[in-house]
Amino acid sequence: MTQPTANCPNCGAKITFRWSGSVQAVCEFCRSILIRTDLDLEKVGQVADLPPNASPIQIGTEGIFGKRAFSVIGRIIYEYDQGNWNEWHFVTNDGVSGWLSDAQLNYAVTFPASGEKLPRECKIGQQYTWDKQTYIVSTITKAHYCGVEGELPFQYWDKADVVFIDLMSHSEKVATIDYSEDPPLLFLGESVDFDDLKLKNLRSFEGWS
Repeated sequence: MTQPTANCPNCGAKITFRWSGSVQAVCEFCRSILIRTDLDLEKVGQVADLPPNASPIQIGTEGIFGKRAFSVIGRIIYEYDQGNWNEWHFVTNDGVSGWLSDAQLNYAVTFPASGEKLPRECKIGQQYTWDKQTYIVSTITKAHYCGVEGELPFQYWDKADVVFIDLMSHSEKVATIDYSEDPPLLFLGESVDFDDLKLKNLRSFEGWS
């Protein structure tokens, strides 16, 4: 499949989109944040210095989830009271957009879920049922958005503090409610072991083997 291309309106560099559905991209050369309308690009901001990254995952990392191959094409970085974590945006070989959460060596794969009624606020221990699965609120995290890179399926460049509700089940199924938007967003998926993702094209750095 032909990958859409355009030129950065700030520095003129060629921008090649790995996924046709990408709405936002970061120029690899001048770090401009670009919003895409068809193949017209508008600069809306500049990426500040990103915090140190202790993850071996990077843009271009490939893996397997279930029977689907996927490729990482973007990242959102958040800070919270225990450090920071990455939300890696990936696209599967059949064109589906998903997320790989990478927090303190805990990993989860989720996909957007629509059509579900979501609470405006939650308390620890509350239960909700989505897609015939019961979830229990396990953590409520207030995080600070601190950067992006690569391609994203929506505009995400001017956020500040964000509240996330994480829910667990009696199996490996997990859910997250993202209150960065109104109405909030729901993501459903499951926790995964790093080795089960069969990742390749990982980043090498001291302390990681």
